[in-house]
Amino acid sequence: MAVRTEKFKRSEHVAFYRRSSRGPNMQHRALLDTLVLTESGARLELLEPDTQTLLLLSLSASNNGSVGIVIDELHPIKARYRVPDVIVGAAACEQLSVQQQSDDSVTLSWSSGPHALRVWRFPFRLEILWRGDVMVTFNSRGKLWLEPLQHPHRVGPQVAADQTGPPWTETFQGFVDVQANGPSSVGADFCFHGFSHVYGVPEHADDLRLRDTRHGEPYRLYNLDTFAYDLHSRLGLYGSVPLLLAHKPGRTLGVLWLNASETFLDVGYSSSEHQDEAAPPVKRRSVEPWTDVHWVSEGGVIDCRVLLGPGPHQLFSQYAHLTGYQALPPLFALGYHQCRYSYEDEADVKAVDAGFDEHDIPYDVIWLDIDHTDQKRYFTWDPALFPEPVLLQRHLEAKKRKLVVISDPHIKVDPEWWLYRQARDQGHFIKTRDGRIFQGSCWSGECSYLDFSRPHTRAWYSRCFGLDKYEGSTPSLFVWIDMNEPSVFDGPEQTMPKDAVHYGGWEHRELHNLYGFYQHMATAEGLITRSGGVARPFVLSRSFFAGSQRFGAIWTGDSCASWDYLKITVPMLLSLSMAGISFCGADVGGFMKDPEPELLVRWYQAAALQPFFRGHSSKCAKRREPWLFGEEVTGAIRTAIRQRYCLLPYWYTLFHHSHTSGVPPLRPLWVEFQKEQSTFAVDNQYMIGGALLACPVTDPGVQEVKVLLPGPGEVWYDVHSTKTYGGGTTVSFPVTLDTVPLFQRGGSVVCRWVGRGSCTADFQQLPLSITVALSAQGAADGEVYMDDGHSFSYRDRKAFCLRSFRMQSGRLTCCSGSDEGTFDCDTVIQSVTVLGMERSPSAVAVQVSGGKAATVDFQYTETCCMVAVTGLKLRATLDWEIQML
Repeated sequence: MAVRTEKFKRSEHVAFYRRSSRGPNMQHRALLDTLVLTESGARLELLEPDTQTLLLLSLSASNNGSVGIVIDELHPIKARYRVPDVIVGAAACEQLSVQQQSDDSVTLSWSSGPHALRVWRFPFRLEILWRGDVMVTFNSRGKLWLEPLQHPHRVGPQVAADQTGPPWTETFQGFVDVQANGPSSVGADFCFHGFSHVYGVPEHADDLRLRDTRHGEPYRLYNLDTFAYDLHSRLGLYGSVPLLLAHKPGRTLGVLWLNASETFLDVGYSSSEHQDEAAPPVKRRSVEPWTDVHWVSEGGVIDCRVLLGPGPHQLFSQYAHLTGYQALPPLFALGYHQCRYSYEDEADVKAVDAGFDEHDIPYDVIWLDIDHTDQKRYFTWDPALFPEPVLLQRHLEAKKRKLVVISDPHIKVDPEWWLYRQARDQGHFIKTRDGRIFQGSCWSGECSYLDFSRPHTRAWYSRCFGLDKYEGSTPSLFVWIDMNEPSVFDGPEQTMPKDAVHYGGWEHRELHNLYGFYQHMATAEGLITRSGGVARPFVLSRSFFAGSQRFGAIWTGDSCASWDYLKITVPMLLSLSMAGISFCGADVGGFMKDPEPELLVRWYQAAALQPFFRGHSSKCAKRREPWLFGEEVTGAIRTAIRQRYCLLPYWYTLFHHSHTSGVPPLRPLWVEFQKEQSTFAVDNQYMIGGALLACPVTDPGVQEVKVLLPGPGEVWYDVHSTKTYGGGTTVSFPVTLDTVPLFQRGGSVVCRWVGRGSCTADFQQLPLSITVALSAQGAADGEVYMDDGHSFSYRDRKAFCLRSFRMQSGRLTCCSGSDEGTFDCDTVIQSVTVLGMERSPSAVAVQVSGGKAATVDFQYTETCCMVAVTGLKLRATLDWEIQML
């Protein structure tokens, strides 16, 4: 089964895209004599000569390394929509000054770096320079486009030429869209000079590197319920992050196109070599590559933030400063989650829970889909199937496990139900264009949809998660929000009509892609409020936008059980990670259909090495708990899940860094190997932090996998065998059903838990093991982060501990990695393994700060140059050193 693509629009069906892409380029003129320098930047007017439309260009430069470009009408007949609540970072604006001016251009500079802005008079172009070289040109191809708002039923020439029906209306598959404000699309192009790789703009089931769209469909950003979506397609899926990244050796740039309406992106690459017609045919001359991108959105204003890097880590930080940092998840959320549509009743849930214990497989959370509710009314329980929900949660909590339930945004039309009545009477529903409460069809039957863009509605919805409101809930209940694109079964493209009306009188078309973002915000706030502001929430959302990382996790939606879907999860999750959505994952095994045993094993192995780890399946698929496929399969799945749990100290540390610096745990190879062009298009393997390289097996029946190990002169260690490989090579790595290629980078230190447990709470009590992988120079460093794993005490009381490990010249030290933070815990380091020791030390001495050095036993394995020191009881929170003499 695949998505019914005929119910979704292609670009040819979208009038504003046709007008912008097929219409003539608009030759705007910059009126340089209107330039005004302000405390926040600069502004000047632009003129479109044919229509005499005046626009206002506002420029700014922030001290965190970004440039703002905003274009609006100079004198609009009413305000145009501007995206609220996404930009949260208040970076200080630099004072711009005129560096150079002529009749044709003006150059603006600021004090915090070698960047400058150059505005050309005619045709208007805006260049961003670094040390005098042009990096980016805005409006390079003259695609600047802004349709001015008009009085009712005045039709401009481009609209008239494209019109096929009544003015200000569009029809698709019988659905009539009435545009209350008329055509109001915006667009602009950017040229990245010297760049031939661009990435980002999730969510699409496509390659990591964006494809050239000049002879095909553009990338669409329009959140839709795309059940069993097509692969290698530019169709918009469940969420949208309009962030594009460009990379070349030595420089990474980004563009955030801050617009929540339906958006298209076209990409055009130059060839890196062009035939020199004046030269003999066998000779070629190299020219600088370039990449053009063209954004078009249905409404709003042009609001862009150009992120200047210069490297990917700095860019991730710049983006996180703008839109917010990844929420630090509670530790249990990084464990394994077991879900199905649907677990039938309380007995079924308890049986599955017991099955994990019986088969000695750790897990943390079991999930309930819509069938747990009373007649699909959210915040309720089916009295026959789940008569004692509190006792069920206490049963799980006694094992330190959690329950997650679903809560969709559509509310069943039921005047007898208190929640519907309150929402109706207090004005919390979206309206039709004629002022009635909008009704559409979804799982609950006839439904109305909460208007989460309204602050009072979000506050009301948050209160619904209170223990006094949500009967049958306990503090160990967490939330999954689905169908929040929003999905409307009988709506155009199975979503909300664009002419529905939200808070403030804004049409749905203006903020469509924000709908799930706002529900995510309200739900997370509800769980925080439920705990009195003490406990971290866990909320999984299907729909998302820029900034959704502040509220929790997302997943890639309703996939299918096939090798191709497994393979596409890697570039999908990498694209999400680069766009700030660090806590992301895909349904293990695929949501639809039945995976063959080998596919299921390989999916578990891959997902265990990805941020969000959940098995999920449709009610149309066979049951697939890990123990249902025979001992060989169960054993392989058990191994993958256990390895995930052992590696959680490393994952948790990576999420701490994502929470504080914006750098995602999951990274394309090029993020860590920024000058190696061989890595720039790799999307079948990835880095987990800076220390681990994973290459999931995504093809059936293979006995070996080719793995690119970047970094000429670097050293890589097979995590399972400790065998050493040189960097800058591609190796053929043998695999069995039990193995997946995973390598530790020389120069890194990785912490793991040692032992077994049934959930993260058990593993937290276990000792740590440290693996030191020496670089070719004999050095290594790394960190581990610890806190209580569930509260905001790390933030509010600085109750955390960041420990730094460094090895140099045979001396391993452990010391504080932060100037702030105290956290007293009993965690001990039980063992230290050092890889890459070319000779055996004569002795190993351990010294705790303030104490005397003492020699300890060790083992040296010559075949793999490994030193193992076991039987240690070093407090993780204390300073100590180990000297290998």
